[in-house]
Amino acid sequence: MKKLIILMILFVSNTTWAQQSSQEKYNLDDFNLIVKVEDQEKYYDEMLQAATLNNSKPAFQDEYITTLATGWLAKGNLKKYNFYMKSNPEISFVKLLYFGYALEYLEDNSKYMYVVEQASKDLISRIEKDAGNDEMTRGRLQVLLEINAMANAKLGNVDVAKKSIEKASAIKGDREMKYFKDSKANYYKRYATVLSASGENKRALDTLSNAVRHADSNPALTTTLRNIYIKVYGSDKGCDKFISSLQEEAYNKYYKEVEELYITDSNIPFQGSLSMPNSGEKMTLFTAKQHAHDISLPDLNGKMVHFADYKGKILVIDFWSTLCTPCVSAFAGFERVVADYKKEPFQLFVIDLFEPQETVKSFVAKKGITLDVLQDEPNEKYDIQGTPTKIVFDPMGNIRFYSSGYAGSTDREYYKLKAMVEVVKARFSNK
Repeated sequence: MKKLIILMILFVSNTTWAQQSSQEKYNLDDFNLIVKVEDQEKYYDEMLQAATLNNSKPAFQDEYITTLATGWLAKGNLKKYNFYMKSNPEISFVKLLYFGYALEYLEDNSKYMYVVEQASKDLISRIEKDAGNDEMTRGRLQVLLEINAMANAKLGNVDVAKKSIEKASAIKGDREMKYFKDSKANYYKRYATVLSASGENKRALDTLSNAVRHADSNPALTTTLRNIYIKVYGSDKGCDKFISSLQEEAYNKYYKEVEELYITDSNIPFQGSLSMPNSGEKMTLFTAKQHAHDISLPDLNGKMVHFADYKGKILVIDFWSTLCTPCVSAFAGFERVVADYKKEPFQLFVIDLFEPQETVKSFVAKKGITLDVLQDEPNEKYDIQGTPTKIVFDPMGNIRFYSSGYAGSTDREYYKLKAMVEVVKARFSNK
């Protein structure tokens, strides 16, 4: 909860700066809505020529600079990254997150290994020079060290890679939190890559196999497992069967867990609740005052979508916001479920709360989100008290599952939601 509050404060601070100049021709609000970094750079250059930034606070200027550096880094342009970072801008925690996301986007592409190694080394150096780093920043340092280790391992700098992964492993970070996308899965992938580069292929294979078995995994980790399997056994013979058995073991575990959560009676009005971790007290998560098929919401173009049009289909809705890191972390798992059921009577919507249309449209375009997005800006339909919150309806529009939070990995999110869909299918087919 502390992390969420801090992130919100950072965002509010940035937004306040933007609002202070929102009446000006050039302002941070409009700049942040621009999708392509090339267009952001053009906007920034025009702003410099107009001398708009001359009297602004350095931290305000740094918001523009670090945004451009992040955008160019995500495209693998080290020259542009260095150009914007040469002024030694102050890096907010939010921007530090974005730098990490940019590097994670590049880290599995061999074309960008040198870029990843250089940029991660630069960011690590900047963080380590600041003796006042808090726990959250140290958690991001852990991730940057992991990424740097993996890049060096792939570049053949094995000793450097081993030192970086050892430093990362020693930091108390965020891996056990189900907050950032694939924290543990990515760590295991990077750690195994360093082990393999060091000649410890069997140990690397065992590490990744255990990760898949326990669903601390994602597609990139599975690809790494496949590559190391070939190194251990000399070919890919039996590899598909081996991986499938691990994945099936993980899925079956979550299917059994999910099956026990099936809701047999969800008459309207229905109140979904959540037990608080420490006290065990019940917290209301959402309130359904209308039947699902009586609800309509706008999409990102303002067109109304009527849930009644999905009678006869299993319907999943998930509530999120662009500021909710765990919400967006779950989307990769959702996309896999949508792909699995694209030829079946199934529909999934992710419903944004509290934010204006242009903010959401820009975010969706920047992130390349392919899910169907709706909006309930005033949060009127279900009075959601915490995001992410997911609700699963049977083909008649009855609530059969609900859950809150991010499962911790792309594979686990996928297994859990797929299990919910399969349980509903099985129960409904027996009626």
